[in-house]
Amino acid sequence: QAEDGIRDQPRSRGLGDVYKRQMKNNKPHFVLVHGAWHGGWVWTEVAQSLIYQGYSVTCPTQTGLGERKHLLSSNITLDTFIEDIVNHIIFNNLDNVILVGHSFAGSTISGVADILKDRINRLIYFDAVILSDGQSPFDIAPPEVVKERIALAEKSEGKLSVPAPTPEAFGVFDIRKSIMLNKQLTPHPISTFQSKLKLKNEIGNGLPLSYIFCTNPVYESLESSREFVRKNKWPIFELDAGHNAMYTHAKETLNLLMKICN
Repeated sequence: QAEDGIRDQPRSRGLGDVYKRQMKNNKPHFVLVHGAWHGGWVWTEVAQSLIYQGYSVTCPTQTGLGERKHLLSSNITLDTFIEDIVNHIIFNNLDNVILVGHSFAGSTISGVADILKDRINRLIYFDAVILSDGQSPFDIAPPEVVKERIALAEKSEGKLSVPAPTPEAFGVFDIRKSIMLNKQLTPHPISTFQSKLKLKNEIGNGLPLSYIFCTNPVYESLESSREFVRKNKWPIFELDAGHNAMYTHAKETLNLLMKICN
């Protein structure tokens, strides 16, 4: 399974040819960033559909997760995750990027936009965490969630990580998808929950941005982020699906992304 989610390109041609095709058709490039416990694989079906629509797409996996789980360490911070995506964009020479961050990756894409504004077309926060400068994910999480995750990490190997919740916690109730998801989720470095986001500019750095709110069921621990979005009058798009809508409702996710971007 290719990390970049691109299946219609021969391996020998690589991302460079995909990017040249993107430049030729003048369509933006989607960079789809996964949330906690996941990897780029969670976007596979959406990525394939976007490619069918003529877009180029990459789905990088952040350090310590998914196929990069062997890199798990106490040194992984939000800065690490941000650097993952900044380097992904720079070294693949991507421009005109629609940067989508799911859940935990809301903090990542805010950090990327703070650094690489000129390469980004717009930001889409997909049922995502919104942090201000100097905040950590634990700073805005419900106290009972923070307490539970710290306790779980204390029991993990090396006290490094929080084990993945059940698929049902992400709104995945289909038995087949639930079994598949359970096999692919990996422990998440607790150090990223505790580290602070550092921003030099306002959230979004002046770029067009929008928020997707997954409503069925609601992922309760993100309520403070949604309150921020409402207070600041961001464009909000509701999706009648659970938190992992890109995994359970790929077609509906695609349609909504097209609505936001066109």
